[in-house]
Amino acid sequence: MAKGNSISIPKNGLSKEEIFAQITHFQEKDIDWKNGKFFGYVFYPGQEIYDIIQEAYKMYMSANGLNPAAFPGLRKMETDVVSIAANLFHGNEATTGVMTSGGTESIMMALLSAREYAKKIMKIEGVPEVILPESVHPAFNKACHFFGLKEVIIPVKDDFRADVQAIEKAITKNTVLLVGSAPQYPQGVIDPIEEIAALAKQKNLLCHVDACVGGFMLPFLEKSGVTLPIWDFRVDGVTSISADLHKYGYAAKGASLIMYKNSDIRKQQFYIKTDWMGGIYGSPSFAGTRPGGAIAAAWATLHAIGEEGYVNMVHETYQATQKLIQGIRAYPELQVFGEPNATLFSFGSNKLDIQTIGDELAELGWYINRQTEPPGLHCFVTHHHVDKVQVFLDDLAVAVKKAKSFSLENIKKDIQVGAVKQINKLLPKPLFEKLTKLAGQGGGGAESKRKAAMYGMMGELKGTGTLEEMVLKFVDELNSPEQNQK
Repeated sequence: MAKGNSISIPKNGLSKEEIFAQITHFQEKDIDWKNGKFFGYVFYPGQEIYDIIQEAYKMYMSANGLNPAAFPGLRKMETDVVSIAANLFHGNEATTGVMTSGGTESIMMALLSAREYAKKIMKIEGVPEVILPESVHPAFNKACHFFGLKEVIIPVKDDFRADVQAIEKAITKNTVLLVGSAPQYPQGVIDPIEEIAALAKQKNLLCHVDACVGGFMLPFLEKSGVTLPIWDFRVDGVTSISADLHKYGYAAKGASLIMYKNSDIRKQQFYIKTDWMGGIYGSPSFAGTRPGGAIAAAWATLHAIGEEGYVNMVHETYQATQKLIQGIRAYPELQVFGEPNATLFSFGSNKLDIQTIGDELAELGWYINRQTEPPGLHCFVTHHHVDKVQVFLDDLAVAVKKAKSFSLENIKKDIQVGAVKQINKLLPKPLFEKLTKLAGQGGGGAESKRKAAMYGMMGELKGTGTLEEMVLKFVDELNSPEQNQK
């Protein structure tokens, strides 16, 4: 019998009113992303398009993309989306792809294809190796972990772009895939894709471009007149591209694409089983059941916004980003990292504690992602932020002023971070974990907006087993029923 805080299915079904009353209650602790003070995770195209997306999703909510024969309309929409992407990314008649549930699945499919290509085409006998700039999304590391690939991490240069010379030195007889990002997430810069792809072609290797962020932003930014490095299938040597529709494509979650130079590479990700007693089974991607609603909503979004709509939205977003960057650079204490190419960037400080600035922005209602290497705050600018630029800059002025001031919060954070190295060595592990958990709460409980101490300690513990264990425990607790009853 279930005990404690566990929840059982209700004996009798709840009414519609009861159900939505509870869901509304659950939403009370969610971020209010519609207020425009949220950087990341949510991409909102405005209510008119949003309503269209919802209606399209509902029309195919029960459809399953696993069997195209059963839902030819769904299959038509998917092939249309793939074709639109092939044109946007300057592919040719051989360019093809598959819709997936998100960027992680798209990346995993690219690496699965690379592994199979290594075995079947390249005839690599050892463990296939993938060369990854340290700035790539962790989905690449996750895919290597899942698929038994060897990840070879190379550094980025001072401008945060991948070091091509380091990539070349890292190539061995077992290397199968080189990777670059357009743009990479941490600092929003585009890797030197032309150089990476040329190296891949010279060495007869595959080359993947992670455009999960930029795939449905960079083409329209270029059409608006912004000069960008070439990153797509125009580059000879690029063999695959991942691109998220549910980011700057503004489609519903979860919709992404993995695009290939040709079907010979795409076939490597398919799974086929012909001797199952349940019949012949063929799956084009990681998922079995493929939610039809996400495919239909993606098709509807692309057609509702249209090329002109995307160009206007991206251009306005880019202008807003430039104003934010200029406003931040007006402070001598703050630095924008690198030279961001598009509509996302991060900034830090050599004189002030950037995490304290993040805390003060959080107190003013901003949800902004934190970084530790180097310490910084990450701005993922979307069209929803266009009219919030001055609001952010006004609040940043308040945050910077408070970060400069002598305060009990700043003293407490400095003491916690400064002591963490020593107490990790001296205290028993259970007590150390308890203290660091309390410090991570900023003294204000589990839902405190103050996280400077936690991120400061993470910076001190980076790369240690202690930090990995703490994060593992945190993720485990976050996904436990007991934690979610609180």
